[in-house]
Amino acid sequence: MELLINEMPKLGARRETMQAKIFGEAQVMAGFTTMKVGERNTQFVQDYLSTERIPIVFQDVLDIHPRKVSIFPVTGKALVKHLAHSHPETLAVVERKGDAAIVARSNVGGSVDLS
Repeated sequence: MELLINEMPKLGARRETMQAKIFGEAQVMAGFTTMKVGERNTQFVQDYLSTERIPIVFQDVLDIHPRKVSIFPVTGKALVKHLAHSHPETLAVVERKGDAAIVARSNVGGSVDLS
């Protein structure tokens, strides 16, 4: 991150106008809950950007849904789509209990258009 931030002014960016959008760190694999890697990575990025005085203008982090992120560097726009629930064993239990509404909500993807 430091190399990226230090290279940007060489390409014409102004440090005082830099902003960040952060995405990801979903717990996409069931059972990896003890290390809390996603939470630690997210906290690191938030702390690092704060130290560098780069404001986070949008964040979509954590939870259990993987994401597809499309970034358009020229405009600064980012599109985020939440993908289907990634813990099929959890959905199987819910399906056996017959709660179709929960299964439907768990499998629904959505997208966010960020300017």
